[in-house]
This record gives sequence, C-alpha cells and structure tokens, in this order.
Amino acid sequence: MKRILMLNYEFPPLGGGAANANYYLLKEFARFKELKVDLITSSTERFKKQKFSPNITIYFLDIGKRRKNLHYQTNKDLIIYSIKSYLLARKLLKKNSYDMIHAWFGIPCGFVAMLLKKPYIVSLRGSDVPFYNPRFYWLDKIIFKHLSKIIWKKSKAVIANSQGLKKLAQKTAPYQKIKVIYNGIDTNEFKPTKNKTMSKKLKILCVARLIERKGIKYLLKALGSLKKKDFILTIIGDGEEKRTLVQLTKELRIDKKVKFLGPVPHSKIARHYQKNDLFILPSLNEGMSNTVLEAMACGLPIITTKVGGAKELIKDNGFIIKPKSVLALVDTIKKYLANPKLLATHGKNSQKKAKQMTWNKAAKSYLKIYQKTWDFLL
Repeated sequence: MKRILMLNYEFPPLGGGAANANYYLLKEFARFKELKVDLITSSTERFKKQKFSPNITIYFLDIGKRRKNLHYQTNKDLIIYSIKSYLLARKLLKKNSYDMIHAWFGIPCGFVAMLLKKPYIVSLRGSDVPFYNPRFYWLDKIIFKHLSKIIWKKSKAVIANSQGLKKLAQKTAPYQKIKVIYNGIDTNEFKPTKNKTMSKKLKILCVARLIERKGIKYLLKALGSLKKKDFILTIIGDGEEKRTLVQLTKELRIDKKVKFLGPVPHSKIARHYQKNDLFILPSLNEGMSNTVLEAMACGLPIITTKVGGAKELIKDNGFIIKPKSVLALVDTIKKYLANPKLLATHGKNSQKKAKQMTWNKAAKSYLKIYQKTWDFLL
C-alpha cells in the first residue's frame, strides 16, 4: 500500500472548481485499495477529522471562515491555511510514512509541500499560475513568478487541467515539463432530465463565483439590450461582486428577469442545469471549468469565452466568443433565440462530449503519475 499526503486549501462546501475536483478524485481513490490518502484542507467550522472512506482521512483546519464567503479565499485565509497545514503536516509526517505529497495549487500548497522536504507533485488549477488572476498581478510580478519556478522545478511532476493553463504556466517557466489531466464529470449525477419541454422564454443559467474574473457584468449588459420577454437568467454563486451585479440589473431594468440564487449545495445543483436551456460563462480567464462540464453533461449548449481550456471543450456544442465583448454575447444569444432547434442539437453534442470525460479516467491518469514518482524513488 502506498500512502499520500494531499494538500488543498479548499474542499466542499468551501471553494470552487478545485474543491469539487478534489472531492470527485477522492471518490475514485476510495476504490483504489492500494492507496491510503490523508487530505489537509480548510474548515467552515472548528477543526475536525473525518473519514471519507476506509482508506481516506480528511483533516479540516479551522481558518476562521465560519461559513462566510465560502467561494472566495482572502489572502489572510491562505496565509492561515499555509501555516496551520505546515504544522499539522509536520506532525503527520512523524507518525506516518508517506510516499509522496500531492499539492493542489502551486501556491500556497506547493510551497508548503516544498518546505516539508518530501517528494511532491503539483496540480495547477488557475489562480496559482502567475498572471492568471488580476487580483494577484503585483504579487505575481514581484514574488510568485519567481517562487513558482522554484516550486515547479523541485517537484516530481507538474499537472495542469487544460492545455490553455499549461501554455500560460510555460510563459513563466518555458522549459518546465507540464502534463495535462482534464477535469472529469460524474455523468450519473449530472445528466439531462427526461421529457424536457422548451418554454417560450430562453432559460439561461450561469454558475460561477461572483467575482470580476467571471465577467458576469458583460452578460448582464448583453441581456439588457435584448427584449425582456425573450429570456430568464438564473445566477448561482456568491462573491464580492454580488451587490454590484444586483445594482446593475436594476440600472439595466432587467432585475425582474434575473434571479440570484446565491450558493447552492453541490448535491442539489444538477436540477438547476436540467431545467435550463443554455449555459453561459463569460470568464476573463479560466482553466478547465467544472461548471461548463456539468452543464454539458446535463445536455446544455454552451456560450463561453476564448480563454483557458474553452476550445478543448466547445466544438459543435456551443460558441466561443471574445472575453469582455457585450456585442458578441448579444449576437450569439440571438442565434439561439432565432433557431431553437440549435439548442437541442448543441445540447446533445454537449452530452456526448461530456461522457468521454470521466473522473475515473482522470484518477487513473493521476495514479500513473504517482507510480512514476514511486518508481523514480526506488
């Protein structure tokens, strides 16, 4: 049996794409009896230790969240997690003989793994790649760009979740070898509803953190120029921009056409995909979006922007447009309004493509990388 220490500062209900990806990967690892995994993550409550499965244990650190801003981690949150995860990892390393460390995010988790002086691999998720997130621009320029190169170089493997994210990472470290393992999707949980009927209004869904990088204001501005009788928009998620976005709907006079549902438990989110007609994610930057994959698996056509891994997901199942382009959003939405049959065609193609991307496939790809690391150490 091989033993892995895993570091990820977010895990459901805390966090976004990386949290959900970690959850589904652990579900697959629970079937691999040759693995024993300990995950150190963050809690929305006090510290707790929880059995995920007979071979997987999760340590939830108290970083003071208390169920506030579940989908957004402040710099303070990341610093507290880094310190506490390092201290707990040191204690666990004294008790357990880990074969390697799997760090989700190069910073801060990859940095913590490097300090622990054990063989480690790094999964790049998006914001941990320099110049992915405008929020970290100056930190990236002054510190993180240089630190990331060191963390990646000392790791046994670096994995990105899309070719787009790999290319961005290699702008920082051109000679760094980076593998790509795509996110998966649970097609048993996320699937189309039976006997779905089209309504007269186009039901649009957006599932995202309400932060500037997701570009939701451009979607609202686009809808503001459409006939109000043509659409209903549902937005699922929370974040620092919510108040601004709500105010924008009032200014555009579409507040009665837009529903802000806030955060929805991941176990209940499939039904929202199933009862909508079209999924739109107008991000300014993205790695490999879990929400796009979930929407695809539920049979929705996709409108998203030409960033990150978008072109690896969208082909005959939606449209890719320029980021920040209100006009492109308007024109593309009108294509579906003018041709409802296109919704059905693109929706079927989305589901077919999603079925090719499973978490079992992703888990086996990670297992191969683990094995290469172990073989290298022998």
